[in-house]
Amino acid sequence: MKLCVNEACQGHGRCYTLAPQLLSSDDEGFVTIRGGDPIDVPDDLRELAEEVEGTCPESAISLIDA
Repeated sequence: MKLCVNEACQGHGRCYTLAPQLLSSDDEGFVTIRGGDPIDVPDDLRELAEEVEGTCPESAISLIDA
């Protein structure tokens, strides 16, 4: 499973507050993925990644089966 972000991000910060192991913010407060975009989600963080995807009000975060 891969974690991706798109340009729909409005910088609410819910995602990187919830999952700092996977996400951070840029200088303007928009989400970035630690390690590049997309990244493989480790098995132990899969549930957290699914929660983060569902938390984004703009659906800017998505999970893709890889």
